[in-house]
Amino acid sequence: MVLSMFSGLSSFTCYPLLVSGCSALLVTSLQEKPPSLSSFQAPEAASETQSFLQQPAGKPAGPLDLSQLGEHELVVREEKRVSISWSRDASPAPLMRTSGTTSSASNKKSASPESKLTSSSDSSASVALEISQGARKKSSTPLKSSQSDGSQVTVIERETAPTKAQLHKLAMSESEPRQKTEIPKELQDAVKIINNSLLKKLGSKPISSVSLKTAKTTIQDHWFRNSSTGTSNAHEVEDYLDYFESLSVPLLEYCVNLVDKNGNTAMHYAVSHGNFDVVSILLDSKVCNVNQMNNAGYTCVMLVSLAKLKQPAHRTVVERLFQMADVNIRAKKHCQTALMLAVSHGNSDMVAMLLAAGADINIQDEDGSTALMCAAEHGRVDIVKHLLSHPDCDSLVQDVDGSTAFKIAWQAGHRDVGLLLYVHEQMLRSKLPNRGDSARSSLRQNRQPSH
Repeated sequence: MVLSMFSGLSSFTCYPLLVSGCSALLVTSLQEKPPSLSSFQAPEAASETQSFLQQPAGKPAGPLDLSQLGEHELVVREEKRVSISWSRDASPAPLMRTSGTTSSASNKKSASPESKLTSSSDSSASVALEISQGARKKSSTPLKSSQSDGSQVTVIERETAPTKAQLHKLAMSESEPRQKTEIPKELQDAVKIINNSLLKKLGSKPISSVSLKTAKTTIQDHWFRNSSTGTSNAHEVEDYLDYFESLSVPLLEYCVNLVDKNGNTAMHYAVSHGNFDVVSILLDSKVCNVNQMNNAGYTCVMLVSLAKLKQPAHRTVVERLFQMADVNIRAKKHCQTALMLAVSHGNSDMVAMLLAAGADINIQDEDGSTALMCAAEHGRVDIVKHLLSHPDCDSLVQDVDGSTAFKIAWQAGHRDVGLLLYVHEQMLRSKLPNRGDSARSSLRQNRQPSH
């Protein structure tokens, strides 16, 4: 009957313990110990099991003959278990892996007892190493393992993480200062002449026009060579600006907005080369004239509308430029805006950024064309969709020939674009039935004569 009561205790394995005529069962508690080398070695027969059955004197102890047990007799064995507690994180403990291949594993089966013992020691060391490294093995932070004899839990502690105050102190610590760019002596002399002329200092000697022209040429040569190439270093440009500002703010403004024989400034060259680090430095000067046109009648905003942005940081710089500039200025030639140029070159990213910066979507050039007409003529479906989604987009505007964007797209053979424009036109006509043909008068009001 006792046997049937404890038939569900599958965690116990029966070993020789004879209980005769008893209604109670003595179960010894299980002792948990941390892993050791002996845990991976073959246990000795004497230490593995403690037998409570008294053997007859003079007769060697052997396996118990279970056929001699009575009907109400129970055999119980005491076992020792090994438990490892994972306390670093909630991830599973690492699996025990061996570095050998399948063939090497088969060779170990025929190895000598000495080699088996060495292998057991190596596996024990590898297990301890995996435990010290952690399950994820991503952190190189040294770990501390604290374990006491007879303890049931192995505690693995990480080094104390730095506090916020320590991190803040580290971030605010002064780094090694950058070596400043040396300003050439020739440039220093020329800059002082221009600075005296700008400030018109009392008591200073009159400056001849020849001296001023020579000084200006010297400054142009050094300044454009430093700031206006595709490989210009932003730190060197910043050092030059710091030197100019140390003398006077008017001198800084004069040098930043210097033009070459084609009317281009350092900003024109920086956006043309896509050197947005230099663009950012020039914007930081607070004196850069971002609306200045070159001899061809283009501003830096018009030139940057053709650029391709390769990094998120460049996008931030261009957004700053658009906020500081007038994005609706029309070029001297053909009266095109930066939005029209971006559309005609298929630069959809710049189109979105210009519209977000407040670009007028319905401005017309000298032929009466709008940005929508440019997109329709070139069959740029994505840009047409983006323009039509703008709440101020007017697809009923006509050019000097009386054509709308729909008619232009249809004549150019872009049927898919024409269908989109036709639907938009019909929607506008239903909302504005009395609008009439005001496109030509609107063109006369908004049109700017070319120079």
